[in-house]
Amino acid sequence: MECDEVYIVAGHKGRAERIVGRPSRRRRLKGTPGRGTLAKDKPPIFGIIERGGEVRIVMLEDVKQRRIRPLIEETIAPGTLINTNEYVIDDALPAWGYPRKSVCNGRGEDARDEDGDGFHEIHVNTMEGFWSLLRSWLRPHRGLSREKLPLYLGFFEFVHNVRQRGRALLGTLLETLLQPVACPQNTQ
Repeated sequence: MECDEVYIVAGHKGRAERIVGRPSRRRRLKGTPGRGTLAKDKPPIFGIIERGGEVRIVMLEDVKQRRIRPLIEETIAPGTLINTNEYVIDDALPAWGYPRKSVCNGRGEDARDEDGDGFHEIHVNTMEGFWSLLRSWLRPHRGLSREKLPLYLGFFEFVHNVRQRGRALLGTLLETLLQPVACPQNTQ
């Protein structure tokens, strides 16, 4: 498993000050350098991916241990090795019951071979590749509002996890949307 975060610039476009009482962004998306928060219109997207498997992505208010811990505990079985980068929020993983291996991207380390077999098994390149695909997919949408960003993320996660394209994707999407919803029984 790999865990990582990315920051996507998303805020109100046009004349948002009249509609929601917040300053708008005009001309182009401008994010502040460094890590972002929802309040800065640069919400963090936290991702968990299984190599060769499914992904889970969630937009957060900010990246803090109290926010990522529930996501990790819902998604990953205790005792599962998690590969991360050297971000400090991941330091608590062993205390939560998840062994951790990390690479230091700041030192130019993208992957590491610990057992000498020539296979670099310690990396977050699967998640980084997913972020690259997500950014490429979002780019034509130009200027996402932060209210709608979770919808885009949910759709992209769905498309990645079903691993179908074209007409096959449409069929799977319709099948998923048209499934009957189980309603709780009224026992009065």
